[in-house]
Amino acid sequence: MKEGLFKRGKNQKGQVTIFVILAIVIVVAGILIYFYYPTISSTSNSLEENPKVYLQNCVEDVFLENTQILSSQGGSMNPTQGFIYKGDKVEYLCYTNQYYDTCVVQKVSLISNIEEELKLSLKQKVSECFSSMKADYEKKDYNPVLKNGDFSVDLLPKKIVLHSNSTLTLSKDSTVKYESFDVVLDNNLYELASTARVIVNWEKNFGDSEVKLLMDWDPSIKVEKKLQSDGTKIYIVTDRNTEDKFQFASRSVVWPPGISTI
Repeated sequence: MKEGLFKRGKNQKGQVTIFVILAIVIVVAGILIYFYYPTISSTSNSLEENPKVYLQNCVEDVFLENTQILSSQGGSMNPTQGFIYKGDKVEYLCYTNQYYDTCVVQKVSLISNIEEELKLSLKQKVSECFSSMKADYEKKDYNPVLKNGDFSVDLLPKKIVLHSNSTLTLSKDSTVKYESFDVVLDNNLYELASTARVIVNWEKNFGDSEVKLLMDWDPSIKVEKKLQSDGTKIYIVTDRNTEDKFQFASRSVVWPPGISTI
């Protein structure tokens, strides 16, 4: 009887020991994964395996930064005529310096203008990224042949796409050719700029806009109108889902100081 109890106790101690060892192994494995997973991930997405990911990673931070700057300044990287609002020089999309007059549209093709502004702002960065990509492949004993092509920036619903016609041919054990590259930025500037165009048309035709009516039409969009002391209006259009913003200025049908609009 005592011998049976002794064996049972011994077996139980053995099981406890196994569980303790397994627990230690799991903890150690977790620590190793925590410290070395970034290295493992970067290896699986290495330059050798995916040059298109390389370009995306190289360009996207500047792409996002320039998009945010442009969106806070009325669609211009360097506004030529703007109103200073909370530290930003906000471009006038519709403007008159006369009293009583409706404004004149400053950018007839707003979305096309924004696309061109973004393209110009990214030209140097795109060139630098392709050059660094080529140099990195050479360091890895590849024979890269890079043919630089033009690129475009397109505002699309829910995203902005940079499309490059550059080609990259890699030769080592075999030859692979990449004939185009895309960099995609998740941003709804297309919808925000489209809403801005509606507001600008109202400002041009009637001297003001009905922001509540705009929000009733599209509840996903928030529109704020901030009246300034000189009659300028700052419009802030926000995507409620993503918090992407686009702000611009308008000055239309301004009354002289001291004259009531009622």
